Amino acid sequence: MPGTKATEAVRREQILLGAYEVAAREGLEGTTILQVAAAANVSPGLVMFHFKSKRGLVLALLDWMLGTTTVLHVAPDIAQLSSPRERLVALLRQEMQRLASEPLRIRLTFDYWSAGIRDLAVRDRLRDEFARYRAAFQPLAAAVLNDLPQRNPQLTADGLAAVAVSFIKGCAVQSMLDPECFDIEHYLAAAETLLVGLSGPPNTMALPSTGYQV
Repeated sequence: MPGTKATEAVRREQILLGAYEVAAREGLEGTTILQVAAAANVSPGLVMFHFKSKRGLVLALLDWMLGTTTVLHVAPDIAQLSSPRERLVALLRQEMQRLASEPLRIRLTFDYWSAGIRDLAVRDRLRDEFARYRAAFQPLAAAVLNDLPQRNPQLTADGLAAVAVSFIKGCAVQSMLDPECFDIEHYLAAAETLLVGLSGPPNTMALPSTGYQV
């Protein structure tokens, strides 16, 4: 019956939210079905009904997290910027601020990265989702490079997209490990400075404050 299916979907989401709460606090190894059931305010049997085992729950939680973390949404005000480079910088800011504001999610993502060393199913999920996240940056990276009067011929849209994602992930990591000393504005300023050098010849980078090259 449609009503029953809707209720099951709601219950499943409720359990995943409880699992996220527990796993973010206790880590994947420390998470139990009993803890998740208590956090979700359901019976342990209902958790098992939906996910069959702790491993099934852990993989479902990873899918849920990736679907709400690594999806790239370009805000309307960013899409309206006329300069491709300005759009890229604005998107970096948006994503850095978004991920840096969710330290528990980043911490749990690290837990999955660690698990992925030995667990092929976890590793494949992480690899595929991060590849999709990088691919989402590729069109904007290509627009940035096409807008340059000249550039290092070795610089590709795929490479620029990968670097952009590394800025974002690095920002999230540092904000989690050292939140009191981490300054997102300084991090973004450094990223912008690197982007300024995109149009320089190979092995050079323009320094905006002096005009010299290194």
